[in-house]
Amino acid sequence: MEPTKVAFLGLGLMGSGMAARLLAAGYSLTVYNRTREKARPVADLGAALAGSPAQAAADAEIVFSMLADDAACRAVWLGNDGALAAAPANATLVESSTVTVDWIEELDKAARARGLMLVDAPVTGSKPQAAAGQLLFLAGGSREGLERVAPALRCMGRETLHLGPTGSGARMKLINNFMCGVQLASLAEALAMIERSGLEPGKAVGVLTQGAPGSPLVKVVGERMQKHQYEPNFALQLMAKDLRYAAAEGAHQGIDAITAKAALRVFENAIAAGYGEKDIAAVVEQFR
Repeated sequence: MEPTKVAFLGLGLMGSGMAARLLAAGYSLTVYNRTREKARPVADLGAALAGSPAQAAADAEIVFSMLADDAACRAVWLGNDGALAAAPANATLVESSTVTVDWIEELDKAARARGLMLVDAPVTGSKPQAAAGQLLFLAGGSREGLERVAPALRCMGRETLHLGPTGSGARMKLINNFMCGVQLASLAEALAMIERSGLEPGKAVGVLTQGAPGSPLVKVVGERMQKHQYEPNFALQLMAKDLRYAAAEGAHQGIDAITAKAALRVFENAIAAGYGEKDIAAVVEQFR
């Protein structure tokens, strides 16, 4: 039996690890990345390297996208040489990027017009979890569509949660990341207060990480903040994008996402200070 043919669009911090997991599981993989050289490490592992999204999707049974934002996703799916028009009639599309619900609904409509199924399946986790196959997929779409792609998702994740119809995964991911961004903005301010006040940082941060505020995120990113470790696991500018999208989604539901907007200002200030491409932990530097 021939291996399932998969196309993977986007080989950034997350996509490269996810694609490597698919290769390790024996899938026949074709990849596309706008910056071709960034695709080389995955190609060296055995993936075919396509020159366009259309070429990548042309004979794929499953087409994954893992990109930065709505604009990047729209370009690879619907732009010139886009993947959607080239995907075979039996293909299932999977959008794993953190994007707006509006974009998911637009892509779903375009997919249905071609008789194709879309699963929106963004993930929680960052670079280490992608490399280790320990992502959590937050899935929206039909059960039939999810069943088609479930084996591939199992190669890349520890669990898949089916949250409802198409758009449910995107909505849940924005809520998740908005809460993460709020925690990190407050952690940055708290750590700066600790450092400026003369408290012994190790003990003071331990109170936070071992006490009620000590979420897994606070523990992991708090350590990076203290050690000034800013090699990207999750780029700071992408958290700002997620907060922006989450605030807009709140507005769609009649909610003024006050804390999301406040956290967004903190992250935008960090971007203005030159930390946009650094790890989210670098958000603390504006207060130092």
